Amino acid sequence: MAEQPDLPSTTEPLQREARRALDQAIVAFRRGDPVLLSGDNGAVLAIAAEQITEESLGSLRNMSSRRLSVVVTRRRAVALGLAPRSALAGVVRITVAPHLSAAVIRKLADPAASLGAEPPGLGPEPATAEPGALAAVTLAKLADLLPAALVLWLVPAEAALARRRADFAVVDMTAVLNRRAAIAGLEQVAEARVPLAKAEDARLIAFRPGDGGIEHLAILIGTPDPASGVLVRLHSECFTGDVLASLRCDCGEQLQGAIATIAAAGGGALLYLAQEGRGIGLVNKLRAYQLQDAGFDTIDANEQLGFDADERVYLPAAEMLRQLGFTAVRLLTNNPDKVAALQRYGITVIERVPHVFPANGHNERYLNTKATRSGHIL
Repeated sequence: MAEQPDLPSTTEPLQREARRALDQAIVAFRRGDPVLLSGDNGAVLAIAAEQITEESLGSLRNMSSRRLSVVVTRRRAVALGLAPRSALAGVVRITVAPHLSAAVIRKLADPAASLGAEPPGLGPEPATAEPGALAAVTLAKLADLLPAALVLWLVPAEAALARRRADFAVVDMTAVLNRRAAIAGLEQVAEARVPLAKAEDARLIAFRPGDGGIEHLAILIGTPDPASGVLVRLHSECFTGDVLASLRCDCGEQLQGAIATIAAAGGGALLYLAQEGRGIGLVNKLRAYQLQDAGFDTIDANEQLGFDADERVYLPAAEMLRQLGFTAVRLLTNNPDKVAALQRYGITVIERVPHVFPANGHNERYLNTKATRSGHIL
């Protein structure tokens, strides 16, 4: 009997539609347009806080008599003095006064716009946010925006009307909250020989995430033997350090140094991960730089913005290594968290190889924070 072709899963069209809806919601959020987050327990209309204008604020207020709220991460609420430091995880909801302006809402989200200022017009003490609010903040992170949103909870009749409007992107809350579950679904999409100044025998392999996100790259140097414990470096992209040779960090030196070290060792791999600014994106990294110039260190600057000290996820790195055939590695790093993350995702780290470079006149404080607060071994 002839072999029957594989039939597509009945869930595939639904999954594609969900991804399409999420992509449309991310684009709308970046434009400053409202997004309807729909779930089993109701619906929330949300706008990225940093994109709010008087016009969009007025439109939301005209949709319902309910009070608007700003939703921020608990870390941002702590930075604003609106929540205790006893708990830093999750998000909180801040009810805003009816007369609160768009400018003040933007300042709630952006510490660089209001350093040292206490925003007026806030309602009661922040409350733990519902799933819809958490989805709104998560959507802002997916859009590489500040993790804060202006939200309006809708009653069923209002939600039904909102779903029929062509000017609102509609997305399921669950699809937003589960987005990171798709990042490990990597596919190799291109490979080419790319001789490098410090490693002429190098190949570049592109891995595309299953969620349609930005590709991660593997620089494969030489012909490493998977059975011998391959020398590997995980390097998160850094436009300022890698491309512009910025002196504020040591990323450029780490990148070029790792390529040279791996080549000298006879081969290995450098994974170039699309996680700019420790996962907060280039624009937010520049905002963090502004806060650092005002006196905050790298960790406190991220907290002021509402982010964790490190938002990176190493599940894609582990999957890339598996596809390359490397399940046991010697990891070129000063960061024990990378060792723990790879081992958590099933990659054996048989040795941590130090990767230290001297400070310059601009990055001493950055390196000191790594050593004293981030646990790096320098």
